[in-house]
Amino acid sequence: MERLVVASSMSLYGEGLYETVDRQLISGTERTQEQLRAHDWELRDLDGNVLKPVPTPETKPPTLASIYALNKFDQEQMCLLVGRAYNIRAVALRFFNVYGPRQALSNPYTGVLANFASRLLNNKPPLIFEDGLQKRDFVSVYDIAQACRLALEVPQASGGVFNIGSGRQFTIKELAQRIAEVMGKGHIEPEITGKYRVGDIRHCFADIGLAQRVLGYKPSVSLEDGLTELVCWLEGQKAEDRVEQASAELSARGLTV
Repeated sequence: MERLVVASSMSLYGEGLYETVDRQLISGTERTQEQLRAHDWELRDLDGNVLKPVPTPETKPPTLASIYALNKFDQEQMCLLVGRAYNIRAVALRFFNVYGPRQALSNPYTGVLANFASRLLNNKPPLIFEDGLQKRDFVSVYDIAQACRLALEVPQASGGVFNIGSGRQFTIKELAQRIAEVMGKGHIEPEITGKYRVGDIRHCFADIGLAQRVLGYKPSVSLEDGLTELVCWLEGQKAEDRVEQASAELSARGLTV
């Protein structure tokens, strides 16, 4: 029987799942404009305590923080609805931050790793919003391919929604430093802008337990190996650095704080 796999996104979660000081799980929280203007980047409870980010499962309700997130959520839900209505075995895979060879290097919206690579290829420092300590899950394109194959083949996947990530978390600053080192440009330190970009969230990384149990998904590419392969592919590549131009456009439209 035919099966439909839709490429959904972790962006529809908005902020990830958090834990309070008394170990209660909390979702749907956001940072205030006053807080962001004060460069107080972390999410806090009503008493001012910093919330602890924890892996985000599929059960977390969506918090649509951008037009992109809204579009991805609509696409996901439409595919699942059509699947139920027409008896098509539909599966939604919520991809986290995907990277790998043959990523577009001159498109500033293609992904943070591609942006960092583009800057470093031009001997410029990677630009990082906020303080660089926001946490994300970076997953190799090879593991994305693995997940897509499993979603097509595993009978129990039908009608399901699955997080596809690495199951690991890294700060954006650490990521910039790591790729610079692998590229042999560890002397180029990232530039921390101290600015907030409208629509950005603080922390979100994947709980991949459901995909492991149902799909048999097993991430096979570590960040270390993935970066090494990416950098090998980067040799001889040329990138038109448009990151500063994109940042200037965001600022001109009032989309940075």
